[in-house]
Amino acid sequence: MSHVVVLGAGLGGTIMAYELRKALGRDHRVTVVNKGATYSFVPSNPWVAVGWRDPAHVEVDLAPVFAKAGIGLRTEGAARLVPEDNRIDLIGGDSVSYDYLVVATGPDLAFDEVAGLGPNGHSQSICQVGHAVQAKAAVDRLIANPGPVIVGAAQGASCFGPAYEFAFVLDKALRDARVRDRVPMTFVTPEPYIGHLGLDGVGDTKGLLEGQLRGHHIKWITNAKIAAVDDGVMHVEELTEDGAPKGKHDLPFAFSMILPAFRGVEAVRAAADIVNPRGFVTVDRHQQNARFPNVFAIGVCVAIPPMGKTAVPVGVPKTGFMIESMVTATAHNIERMIRGKAPNAEASWNAICLADFGDNGVAFVAQPQIPPRNVNWSSSGYWVHMAKIGFEKYFLRKIRSGQSEPFYEKLALQVMGIDKLRSVQFDDDA
Repeated sequence: MSHVVVLGAGLGGTIMAYELRKALGRDHRVTVVNKGATYSFVPSNPWVAVGWRDPAHVEVDLAPVFAKAGIGLRTEGAARLVPEDNRIDLIGGDSVSYDYLVVATGPDLAFDEVAGLGPNGHSQSICQVGHAVQAKAAVDRLIANPGPVIVGAAQGASCFGPAYEFAFVLDKALRDARVRDRVPMTFVTPEPYIGHLGLDGVGDTKGLLEGQLRGHHIKWITNAKIAAVDDGVMHVEELTEDGAPKGKHDLPFAFSMILPAFRGVEAVRAAADIVNPRGFVTVDRHQQNARFPNVFAIGVCVAIPPMGKTAVPVGVPKTGFMIESMVTATAHNIERMIRGKAPNAEASWNAICLADFGDNGVAFVAQPQIPPRNVNWSSSGYWVHMAKIGFEKYFLRKIRSGQSEPFYEKLALQVMGIDKLRSVQFDDDA
């Protein structure tokens, strides 16, 4: 009997556990190590931050679901990964040993890299449901006392879709409250142009998102580096495309929400032999670490080099379809290794994104995620808003029922009309 451990119970880690249980049957152990027993549907956090969702609506208690599925759960959280000993040291002093490990931790939020940034500083976040709840209180104060708003991302960020989403969702909430006319808004981003998204754009995301910003009276600053965030003032350095200083902006705000840069979580960063300088796990095309072949990684914690040189550092996002494809490939590869065969499944790393704007939205498909692409498609409309609501209902139902089924391929075919979008490719059988 082999013991497979999944480190992390976010979007990737939870469906990873389900996929492993399905692939391995009950002859092998599957255990998830996580800090706490709660799964949170992160894509709903912009809605939580404006009061359109309660936290309870987007959270799932994994303990009974995992127990029913025959998946072990350790809720102490990881203190340190020790891959040379096939062991995870837990907070509190205990440890868990494994035969195979899948790192699915998600990111550490690097608020400390910008003075005054984050929920413990002077800006809000929607990266975690607790942050979104805190942001909701700040939104309520903004509605009671309207003033300037800044939304965007810090230098080094790799997740831009939620920043755009929140800007437009907040715009809708302010319009509903009849105070939008007293709230000037500015979008601040390290992207070299609006709609870059860490992907050098997808389809016409530049034109679509610039048009949405203009249509909603939201100004923007690109190639932006946030120097510091003081109480009520954000200090932004704007650079030219070649990285030369272009201007400095001291932007007043009554409310700000800035997504931070990501790095690997501390427990994994300690295992220096498997991570890059930012603490992300290095993997090959089979999601497998070169130094420790029994260690795999999926999701945001995976090291992916940036698209290319930009004036301000911009990371590459790991979108839902990419994570789903990593999960499918990894479950298949571990099952083969347990049977004494070589891994042969490769995640396709395509990108599908639904960016909800409250009463419309933008969707895009990139196949593959890194250009040049076979599919380079984007669109907008009210249907995106409805598709995001349907996605939330579908995904939470699957998490609560202990099931994992490929969703994004169905979405691409049934809603977007794009076929031949596959999660996994296979090498010749070894």
